[in-house]
Amino acid sequence: VQLQASGGGLVQAGASLRLSCAASGRTFSSYSMGWFRQAPGKEREFVAVITRGGGTLVVGSVKGRFTISRDNAKNTVYLQMNSLKVEDTAVYYCAARGSVSTIPKEYDYWGRGTLVTVSS
Repeated sequence: VQLQASGGGLVQAGASLRLSCAASGRTFSSYSMGWFRQAPGKEREFVAVITRGGGTLVVGSVKGRFTISRDNAKNTVYLQMNSLKVEDTAVYYCAARGSVSTIPKEYDYWGRGTLVTVSS
């Protein structure tokens, strides 16, 4: 499966963005989809994941602000980001895996990242 993330940009703190990740292929619904981010000088970290059945998990630092969702008819997973903070600045990546995981190296497919910059 090929993944393409989009929707990043430069926003002020407190603003919202919605990231999208479009997947190719007809088996999108069989994958758990994750969002990860990597800030300059830091390791890639887990942000959110949605299972094949629609169950979701988000990291504590974004809980209540970020929501992950998927539209299997459109082969797309979304990350709605509200109340953005300067510390959310990072390149955001989507990834696909057969079963749910929060560990980046366990993911089989990755899209190119999309940059989110939050200014104060």
